[in-house]
Amino acid sequence: MSIDPSAQIHASAVVEPGAVIGPDCRIGPFCVVGPEVVLGRGVSLQSHVVVQGATEIGDETEVFPFASLGQIPQDLKFNGEKTRLKIGKRNRIREYVTMNTGTEGGGGLTEIGDDGLFMSSCHVAHDCKLGDRVILVNSVAVAGHCVLGDDVIVGGLSGVHQFVRIGRGAIIGALSMVTADVIPHALVAGPRAGLEGLNLVGLKRRGTPREEISALRKTVEALGQGSFRESARTLSEEGVEGELAREVLDFILGPSERSFLTPGK
Repeated sequence: MSIDPSAQIHASAVVEPGAVIGPDCRIGPFCVVGPEVVLGRGVSLQSHVVVQGATEIGDETEVFPFASLGQIPQDLKFNGEKTRLKIGKRNRIREYVTMNTGTEGGGGLTEIGDDGLFMSSCHVAHDCKLGDRVILVNSVAVAGHCVLGDDVIVGGLSGVHQFVRIGRGAIIGALSMVTADVIPHALVAGPRAGLEGLNLVGLKRRGTPREEISALRKTVEALGQGSFRESARTLSEEGVEGELAREVLDFILGPSERSFLTPGK
């Protein structure tokens, strides 16, 4: 066990031998920290938090009561193999959030980026890869093997099907069920979510130049005229203006286990 002298650990907390507790950490009442856990500088576990497995939590991340991090995957194929959960810096993980370690078949790692907000009762399943500044609103469920890019927002009570990719800057409306890939900077919504357009509010908030948005909108409109992959391949060969338009084409032409959300689908 390695506990930095500056760490504050409540007398009722259980920190098992082998855990690594960094400088200025705060471990509150009735928390349980397993023997393979590593907490970075300034991590705060408020109370009744359980962190198990080979779990690493980055600097200044705050975990609220009754969250459970690093438990084994909810996958019947899991057979006790050594897998990990890695959580980045400055995340806010609210009450009752669950995040599981990976599986051998999925690469063995569930990974969360920096500066995310995971609201009450969210679930991040095995082998997911989430980027920076991701926001999961209350009771979002992200199934195994999903990839969410930077700045993705998923509205409350939404579900994301396993193996789905959601591109950078996309926003998912509340009460949506996302069953196919979502292109970067998209706006999708619905019980079986369809592509509603672009996340213009998010683009403007991030200071995206107007000409970039115009080029992106033109490219997305052209994609709607046929198969996404065929249209993307044609547009890529012809050339498009703007980095964001190129990002969308690269996303569509990249490897995927799923189809794509398209307008009205």
